[in-house]
Amino acid sequence: METFDFIEMKFPAKAEYVGVSRLSVSGVASRMGFSYEDIEDLKIALSEAVSNVVEHAYSEDEDGDITIGFGVYENRIEIMVADHGGSFNLQEIKNDIGPYKPSEPLDSLREGGFGLFLINALMDKVEINNNYGVIVLMTKYLNESEVGFDDQFSTTQ
Repeated sequence: METFDFIEMKFPAKAEYVGVSRLSVSGVASRMGFSYEDIEDLKIALSEAVSNVVEHAYSEDEDGDITIGFGVYENRIEIMVADHGGSFNLQEIKNDIGPYKPSEPLDSLREGGFGLFLINALMDKVEINNNYGVIVLMTKYLNESEVGFDDQFSTTQ
C-alpha cells in the first residue's frame, strides 16, 4: 500500500478564500520540491476549481462550503475540490470517479466549462465525480517522466 499524507481544509464558498487555497497549494507543492512553473500551474488549476464552486455550486441565499484535500505522495500531489463540504473518504472517492473527457457536455458539470479545459491542460490527470455535488480530483506528478513524457525526446540513430 502506497503511503501518503493527507491534508484537508474547509472554508466558506466565498471569493475571498480563493487566495487561501492558492497559498496552501503553493506551500505544500514547494515543500514537495515542485518547480516554480509547476507550482504556478497548480495555483491556477486550483483557483479555477475553487472559483467554479464559488460561482456555481450554491444559490445566492445558500451558505455553502468548499472542502479541499491534498494527497501528498512521494511522486505526485492529488488535489480534491468538493462542494457540499463533507469530509473525504479518499478510497471511496477514487473508486467512484472517472476521467474528465473534453468531449463531455459541460452543462452536466455546471457552467464553468472553460475552467475545466484549463485545469485539464495544466494538470497531468483530471477526474470528476458529480454524484453528490461535484468533486474534482487533479493530479500533478513531480517529474514529467512519471506520466510517460520521458520517451518523447528519444532519438534513434
